[in-house]
Amino acid sequence: MRLSNYFLPVLKENPSEAKIKSHQLMLRSGMVRQSASGIYSWLPLGLKVLKNIENIVRDEQNKAGAIELLMPTIQSADAWKESGRYDDYGKEMLRIKDRQDRDLLYGPTNEELITQIFRDNIKSYKNLPLLLYHIQWKFRDEIRPRFGVMRCREFLMKDTYSFDVNKQDAENSYKKMFLSYLKTFDRLDLKAIPMRADAGPIGGDLSHEFIILADTGESEVFLDKNLLDINIKKIDYDQNNIKNIMNKYENFYSATDEKHNIDQFNKLVDKKNQLHTRGIEVGHIFYFGDKYSKSLKAAINTKEGKNTYPQMGSYGIGVSRLPAAIIEAKYNNQYMKWPKSITPFKVTIINLGKKGDEVDKKSDDIYHILKNNNFDPLLDDLSDSPSSKFKNHDLIGIPFQIIIGSKMKKEEYEFKELGKNKIILSKNEIINRLKEIYESDQPS
Repeated sequence: MRLSNYFLPVLKENPSEAKIKSHQLMLRSGMVRQSASGIYSWLPLGLKVLKNIENIVRDEQNKAGAIELLMPTIQSADAWKESGRYDDYGKEMLRIKDRQDRDLLYGPTNEELITQIFRDNIKSYKNLPLLLYHIQWKFRDEIRPRFGVMRCREFLMKDTYSFDVNKQDAENSYKKMFLSYLKTFDRLDLKAIPMRADAGPIGGDLSHEFIILADTGESEVFLDKNLLDINIKKIDYDQNNIKNIMNKYENFYSATDEKHNIDQFNKLVDKKNQLHTRGIEVGHIFYFGDKYSKSLKAAINTKEGKNTYPQMGSYGIGVSRLPAAIIEAKYNNQYMKWPKSITPFKVTIINLGKKGDEVDKKSDDIYHILKNNNFDPLLDDLSDSPSSKFKNHDLIGIPFQIIIGSKMKKEEYEFKELGKNKIILSKNEIINRLKEIYESDQPS
């Protein structure tokens, strides 16, 4: 993509309303713009990051055996009244009426609707276990939206719902999602720590939050540092692997302030391994039994010919929260470098020449070579000053830069990874270097 043909409205100064680094950077780098309180438009750069995250989330859900569907943003209130949550949910739910005076709502979550779909289509134990998921926009009317997309009213969520014949099978589905979340966040270059959590309005007696450590996080967390060393790479969805990895995490203390027990913490964790910090919730998983299947009368026939209510769980990832969470976790007070797996462009070419000169032609040449090798480059062909270009490209965080100026020899290019020194490479060396970098980043 040529920057002259792109829409990238970069801001020079931090907007006054942005209080945390992710909100500042997402506004300054032209990723998002506020439409109304807690509601944002995703501009081209931000949307590319968001879609890359969405694709990783989707890929790991598919690998875990979940099947994608798409439920609407607007739901009938009937199922919510049937489950008993319509009046209980609170003012966060946006309630509306259609022209026939029927009660509708903008979905804050989907337990009722997915259970209704299941009830209308599944009657036998032979169709279980079943994992269904979608990635869809939701709305919760937060009393005080803040921190940009970190806590807003309209947001993109991935929701998975599991249906099983009995509690043991349901716990197996829960553990499968537990591993899927670890693998998903690992591919986003995040170390997410699972922590026992309250189920809240979702209900149930088994729940984990997935927390990434960041100084600006809203959650106060306590954990054993050994959790940071657990490696989940190359672990597939074999049931024994799932059980073993979950046991590893369960062996070490971790808790948010709501669940923290200082006596247990001091008893179970050596002082040298105790970590008290802050974190950002990026995922939450729940097992809640037959709470919804029973209230919505979604019964199935068992192998013995009896009726039973399937055991259910739900599993959420805040997809649109993740770009901000990644910035908070990765920003180092100088620049933001996107993880290779989600970078909006794989490499940027900073053309320091003038239109039509040799530098411009050289920039155009390597731009086409990179495109032909599927590296999705961004070519800065604007007439801005070099200092302005360098500042803007450090701001938007594309991890690799090719800098082309008039002092370089014909077959030489400056190649730079953000945070590291420049090196001099030829065209072929750049292509080989990028292939090595991005092919090594492919998931197993």
